Amino acid sequence: MAGPPGGRGGGGAGGAGPEDGSPAATAQDPAGARSAAAAPAPASPAPASPAPASPSGGPKPLAGRTVLLDPGHNPANAAHATEINRKVDIGNSRKECDTTGTETNAGYPEADFTLDVVHRARQILQDRGANVVLTQDGDRPWGPCIDERARIGNEAGADAAVSVHADGAPASGTGFHVIMPARVVGGAADTSAIVDPSHRLGVLLRDAFEAGTGEPYSSYIGQQGLDTRGDLGGLNLSKVPKVFIECGNMRNSGDAQRMSDPQWRQRAAQALADALTSYLTG
Repeated sequence: MAGPPGGRGGGGAGGAGPEDGSPAATAQDPAGARSAAAAPAPASPAPASPAPASPSGGPKPLAGRTVLLDPGHNPANAAHATEINRKVDIGNSRKECDTTGTETNAGYPEADFTLDVVHRARQILQDRGANVVLTQDGDRPWGPCIDERARIGNEAGADAAVSVHADGAPASGTGFHVIMPARVVGGAADTSAIVDPSHRLGVLLRDAFEAGTGEPYSSYIGQQGLDTRGDLGGLNLSKVPKVFIECGNMRNSGDAQRMSDPQWRQRAAQALADALTSYLTG
């Protein structure tokens, strides 16, 4: 979530700036292709209110739930410096509308990484019945600004929101961390109601991401993979439970290698979807 190379982005949560891809392939279930050989069982009365079915025929645990996914930055931000450098109100201060994000040394952009992970997570969540709202889908010339990213989740009445980023910290640092909102009351910001639920979401995401991807906790920021901040507009202005995740440090060679691997990004998306499912059904 880095801003300009070598510095923290105006909306950034870390060295890469959190304020700152291709969609996942659908896995086939071999068992679903086999027809049953057993004789049919006697019919039983259908339930009065059957649960919605998932692709595998089971219930959809997230039916009726809305999730906001916020892919950090925008692939085209660099071509719109005037627009993204404009300052916006984040409640307790003013910050740049957005930043360009960071990239690996090989040139893989954070904005492409975040959009790919979000596309993959969206598919999993939709398969579980969730209504998934994105702040941007690679369909805007730049942005949106950090205040609009928060507003999109608020107006959608999201039950939970996650902003996906990658950091641009010094190359010696490795690992991921989850950023949770501090209590901020000022101007348009009042996170009082979301601090506790966001903390619960953050811990679930931290645990699921470590288990699902094998990525270690950050060695350079936060404690045990968790950080709390009051200077991010995307959190300060949110009225719904929300966290940021820095999935790794793109400037670290080991992290960059993992994050450039589509199979690892699928595991990252799975962990993200599993954490949201645990939060919304727990």
